[in-house]
Order: sequence, then structure tokens, then C-alpha cells
Amino acid sequence: MMSLFSPAGSPFRAATTPKPRGSSEEDRAPSDTEADDTSILDENEGSIIMSLISQLRVGMDLSRVTFPTFVLEPRSMLERITDFMSHPDLIFGAEKCNDPEERFTRVLQYYLAGWHIKPKGVKKPYNPVLGEFFRCRYDYPDGSQGFYIAEQVSHHPPISAFFYISPANRVSILGELRPKSRFLGNSVSTTMEGENRVTLLGVPDDGEYIITMPNMYARGILFGKMVLELGDICTAKNEKNGMLCDIEFKTKGFWSGTYNAIAGRIRHNNLDIGELSGRWSHIMEIKSTKSGQKRVLFDAIKDGQNMAPKWVPPEDEQEPNESRRLWQHLTTAIGRKDMQAATDAKSAVEDAQRERRKRLEESGGKHEPRFFEYKNGRWVVKLIVPSDPEEATKVVRDWIFSVPPPGQAFP
Repeated sequence: MMSLFSPAGSPFRAATTPKPRGSSEEDRAPSDTEADDTSILDENEGSIIMSLISQLRVGMDLSRVTFPTFVLEPRSMLERITDFMSHPDLIFGAEKCNDPEERFTRVLQYYLAGWHIKPKGVKKPYNPVLGEFFRCRYDYPDGSQGFYIAEQVSHHPPISAFFYISPANRVSILGELRPKSRFLGNSVSTTMEGENRVTLLGVPDDGEYIITMPNMYARGILFGKMVLELGDICTAKNEKNGMLCDIEFKTKGFWSGTYNAIAGRIRHNNLDIGELSGRWSHIMEIKSTKSGQKRVLFDAIKDGQNMAPKWVPPEDEQEPNESRRLWQHLTTAIGRKDMQAATDAKSAVEDAQRERRKRLEESGGKHEPRFFEYKNGRWVVKLIVPSDPEEATKVVRDWIFSVPPPGQAFP
């Protein structure tokens, strides 16, 4: 799941009264969460978390706070965004649907199917450093291909720009993420500003399908069990066809409700045509306002494991600022559960980043992103994609997997 945190056990009791894992009622997950959604921190981990929290104040911006390495998911946020490209069959072929309502529904399916993917326990992806990028290729069963590139285009504020395209399947997705995290007392909130802009290349008259993100909350960091919740309302819209859907990601009430619930209404020219319901971690459905019939949008239990594999260049063939190579020592240390080595590896990357920024500032220079540029209030790719699918495939492949231009090599 493309979130800052995933749920886990609270460090509070672990720091004050160490007990064997799972030894008491208090150590059990909330009754309506999954077993893999929680973990119990040991005494040392809990003490580190409590030491960190003691330095925080309610409302504090967490963008400059360094989290301990044991809460890290071993991949960069730039790679985590690919979770939304895991079920391409849901959107491929949408341009062949004559009904604009059906095309809109297919785009909703693509978007909602990306949330169920998550690591076990309290995990946040690596914060990308300025100039870092991640790229990969998808080879689909029918011989067609998809390509993805993401780049950290700004450090303060942090902005990740990303682009996916499958020319043969007539889909492109352009977007950016601007996460802002704050400490709220017993929880951490992450406001996920930014949007996905989906284009069905076979239906250019549709224009863009624009989708925003819900906010995310890690509850129970001081007391109770730590649980991830997606909350608040995001919007999916296609202005050309008058399509709109406000999707509410519901947080669980103190006394009632359930985790991971969604609700929403689809409108066409201001008329209700469908109602969304279900849980993003389980089954989501749409109910037709006219007929009352229900249809499954996505079944994460049944189809969640059927994800499209991605090909990533081997680390020894990657550039120094390519995500997996850049963070390889941290990833290895996390795999070995060597906290000290992980902390040293993480610090090495971050210290080198600060030194690069310092040299850039002293020289009066300005960082220039390699793959994206800021135009008309949004980040766009530095590429003109040909309309012919075969030609576009070659052009995009050569562009994404090209060598850096002179003067743009990572120092």
C-alpha cells in the first residue's frame, strides 16, 4: 500500500513493561484487523520509539524527523507507488468501452485495487533523496509492455513525480505526491497531497481522469494497538464526461464501525448512478442506482495475489542515484535485522545528500530533475510520446533506460 505507515503493535507497553510477544490479551490485535496487520515491538525498539516521541510536540511537522530503521519498509517511496500498477488488467481495454460510465468505473477499479498491498507491521518506505529515481518495465503475457519512472524532484517540500505508460494498451498515468506528516498525540497523520492523472490514449476526447489521495493515520502510538487507517474523502473525476465520485475512506469509530471501510457515490452530470461500498482490504462493490444490482469492483482476498511482476535493472547495472542501488546497504541490513548497520547505512545516504545540497547552494546552482519538469502548475515528463503505439514503445523505452545527459550525472 502506498502509505507512510502500516499497522502494528503499540510501543508504549513494550517500553515500560516488557513481556513475551503475544503473551497477554493486551498484545493481541484489534478483533477486526488481520494478523499480519500488527506486530509487537521488543523492549529495545519500544524504548527508542518512546525516546523519539518524547521530543515531539502536537502539530509538529515530521518532514525533518528521522525515524528509527526498524520501522522502515525495505524499499523507497518511489518504488512503492508501483503498487497501483499491480493489476493492469482492470484498466486495459477501457478505451474500447462505448459507455463513458463504464470507462469511469474501470478507472476506479484501477485506483481502488492499489490499496490492499502492504507490508507486515509498522512500516514506512524510505524517504527519497533529491535526484533519486526508480524505473522498471512490465512484460505482459500478450507481449505488450509497460514502463514506469519516478523521480524525487523536490526535497523541501518533498515531491515525488511519477509516470507510467503502456502504449500498446493505450493507458498513461502521470502524477505527483506531496506527503505532509504531523504528530497528533496518540497518532501520526499523513496528508497525501497530489493526484493521479489517468489518460485512456484510445479515447483522447475523454481528457484526463483525475484522482486525489485519502489521508493516512497511524493510531495508537502511545497507548492501545497501533493500526493504520485511511481516512477522509478523495475525489475521482472526469470533467469531459461529467463523471464524479467522492470516495470516503472511513476511519473506525471508538465504539462501532469497522476498519478499512469505504463508501461513495458515482454521479454522471449530477445524477447518482451508483454507490460504492466494502473494504479496501477485502471486497469492494458498486451498486447500480437504477437497477439495484451489485458488481464486484475488486476482491483483494481472491485476486490480490495476481499482481503483474516488474523487471528492475540489476543493482550493479543501476546508476548511483537509482533507488535500489542507492539504498542497497540499508536494505541488506534490514534483511539481516542489524539495526546498527541499518542506521549507519541510512545516515550515510542522508549525510551525502546534505553535502550535495550544501555544495549546490554554495555554487549558486539549482537542482534540475532529469525526467520531469514543472510546467503550468504541474510536473510533466520531458518527453513527447508518439501517437503510434509501436513507435511510442521504442521511444519511451529508450528514454527511461537512457544514460544521463552530460552534466547531469549524480555526483
